[in-house]
Amino acid sequence: MIDEHKRRLDEDGYVVLEGVMGGRLLEELRTRIFELFEEEGEQAGSEFKTEENAHRLANLVDKGDVFRRAIVVPEVLDGVKHVLGPEMKLSSLNARSADPRSDAGQPLHVDMAAIPDERGYWVCNTIWMLDDFTPENGATRLVPGSHKWGKRPQEELADPSAPHPDEILLTGRGGGVVVMNAHLWHGGTANRTAAPRLAMHAFYCRRDKPQQQYQKRLLRSEVQAALTPALRDVLALDDPLNDELSANVTVRSGFMK
Repeated sequence: MIDEHKRRLDEDGYVVLEGVMGGRLLEELRTRIFELFEEEGEQAGSEFKTEENAHRLANLVDKGDVFRRAIVVPEVLDGVKHVLGPEMKLSSLNARSADPRSDAGQPLHVDMAAIPDERGYWVCNTIWMLDDFTPENGATRLVPGSHKWGKRPQEELADPSAPHPDEILLTGRGGGVVVMNAHLWHGGTANRTAAPRLAMHAFYCRRDKPQQQYQKRLLRSEVQAALTPALRDVLALDDPLNDELSANVTVRSGFMK
């Protein structure tokens, strides 16, 4: 990452890596996600959660080589490691399509209700903009700098669903990836347009924390057998500590933007 990207992550809690997917990866991700929505039908997202005003997919590492390539894109991992340090792992990989003409967004929150501990930050989310994010189609709102407060919005605000005086809307062109310190106060907004708005969320955590979705349990044996050493490492498949931390976790609830 360039120094400016690091500064934005440190000071604001997020940075937009514009065009990092490239046209080919963007199209491959969109194509496979739309195929999965068709294949899974009403069961789409059931491994994680369903949501009013949105369609979801979960456990994407198990569902296509394109997803396994995405979680190790170097520029994105550099940003995640800047937030979490080198000892990090994928926690979950999901997709969310904000339904058109929806009338409600999400309350401000921090992912996993996480508060930094004595070692510092331990959750980092990446938002893969598979469509343009605009002020009208459900772009994520966030409060720059709030990752440094060490507080949860639901404990500080009378109404976390109300607009915050310091919030901004995270907009950008399809093909960009947002690296976001997930201790930052943020939430999805309502999609008021006539078209859905699609994003993918590769969520990472520090290695001493449990995965949101225990990858070793979710991934089919044939998928695990074909993984490269780099993928096995980022998924923590050979990490006894991860087994100890995550073995009793199927999924952990949370918001996706």
